[in-house]
Amino acid sequence: MTTAATEGYAHRCRIAVDTCCDFTPEIAATLDIDILGFPFILDGEERADDIWTSMTPKWFYDQIRSGVKASTAAISVGRYLEYFTECAEEGTPTVYLAFTSALSSSYEHACIAADEVREKYPDFELYVVDNALPCSCGELLALEAVRQRAAGLTAAQLAKWADEAKTYVHGYFTLESLDSLAAGGRIPPAAAQISSKLDIKASLSFDLAGSLTLTGVSRGRKKALKGLVKAFKENYVLDPSMPMTIVSSDAEKDADWLESAIRKEDGCADLTIIRGAVGPTIGAHVGPGMVAVIFWGKNRAEKMTLTDRIAQKVRS
Repeated sequence: MTTAATEGYAHRCRIAVDTCCDFTPEIAATLDIDILGFPFILDGEERADDIWTSMTPKWFYDQIRSGVKASTAAISVGRYLEYFTECAEEGTPTVYLAFTSALSSSYEHACIAADEVREKYPDFELYVVDNALPCSCGELLALEAVRQRAAGLTAAQLAKWADEAKTYVHGYFTLESLDSLAAGGRIPPAAAQISSKLDIKASLSFDLAGSLTLTGVSRGRKKALKGLVKAFKENYVLDPSMPMTIVSSDAEKDADWLESAIRKEDGCADLTIIRGAVGPTIGAHVGPGMVAVIFWGKNRAEKMTLTDRIAQKVRS
């Protein structure tokens, strides 16, 4: 899905993201930003993630609760070629903030398409940035990118900014069940079965590469939600000008509790908190009942784990 660019910004550069960012339809409709839709498969039928235009979150997650299988596919090279060619023919410099390469091959597909388009249009400015951020964490990066563009950054400057700024985005979430992660091959099925029997709720985040990391386990949902508040307190850097997000996969009551708890923290009563529903692309992997808190905070690169350091050396 591509939103209409507003005249004031379109001539500076185009910013594109994909539906893994989980923008709400209202925000997506008002931003000067393009949204590329991931495909997903529900009960054997391929569909396009259209930001809840053709279905409601409750309907989708009720399907999964009833046993219907959901899975995803990467955005194709062909779709990227179509979009990047459109941008090149328009002649507007373009920055694409791609969903983390650690969890999808879409970034690789985008790079392949970008190389082809650059070869055909050598004067066209096109930048593909691996956002290294799962779920709505990419939404925060894109929202600030829009503001940075409005402040005058060029496409080249914006791409460099995004690549540096992404390590300041934090995301912490808990799941009602590990069944969907197990079904998608993210964790062993035995781990999901044990957690279900013992009412163990996993708390997760992500590393610098954008891979999921286990941050803790709790007995019961309320302790897991309190763990999200604790992670927020430990990593948030208070700045009322910067929004944060709370999203859920059809778990609005828990998201309400989480927002209320965060607003009770010092200086947080009037924070701009964007609420959203986890889209089907991410929802197919996490299942119903996920709750996440996402915010700008301390630089995660300054507290790199041994795994992060090894991965960084391998990539370099």
